[in-house]
Amino acid sequence: MKDIDILKTIADNVVEMEEELTAKNSKKALEMNISPLTIINQGLVIGMNEAGRLFEENEYFVPELLLCSDAMYAGLEVVTPHIKKEETHVLGKVVIGVVEGDTHDIGKNLVKVLLQASGFEIIDLGRNVPARDFVDKAKQVDADLICLSTLMTTTMGEMKKVIELLKEERLRDRVKVLVGGGPISESFARSIGADGYGENAAGAVRVAKRVLNIPDALAS
Repeated sequence: MKDIDILKTIADNVVEMEEELTAKNSKKALEMNISPLTIINQGLVIGMNEAGRLFEENEYFVPELLLCSDAMYAGLEVVTPHIKKEETHVLGKVVIGVVEGDTHDIGKNLVKVLLQASGFEIIDLGRNVPARDFVDKAKQVDADLICLSTLMTTTMGEMKKVIELLKEERLRDRVKVLVGGGPISESFARSIGADGYGENAAGAVRVAKRVLNIPDALAS
């Protein structure tokens, strides 16, 4: 089987909510010497994106979407331990979470996995996180970056709350803020004063490195 075929099969397994097959074929892809990040980005994420499209078009509903995410996580569980961390010092300390009012954490978890693989130390606050908790944790651990995620338009305003609280605490100059999620755009990020916008998980990693001015020698 060619690389492209196994990656498409993995994507199809996610869309078809086949948890065991997703794990089995993810393992098979590893045995074919396909890199873990390729399996994630060109298999698992492609499948989850397709599931999201079906959800938006009312062909899938919440139960189906959750089963698809279970399948994706089964694949992530197989491949994540094989991601080689960059052989450098920790690039930065990141507090990450889904803002208050939202419990969709698939995108946040993907960004977390790729940031960890890139050499960042991650403090994951989970989902439905109050704005104050992001700021308090960033202050406690001396974070370099806060990553905020949401999949709902009704909770986008929580991102601005975090930025305003950072200003109140006089931390804004020291702690960068990166935002992302389904309804988020570059223009929205600029409008609330965020430092960066991650269009997808891989893009979020690139932006995180850029906003933290990580030298190319370490960011490669």
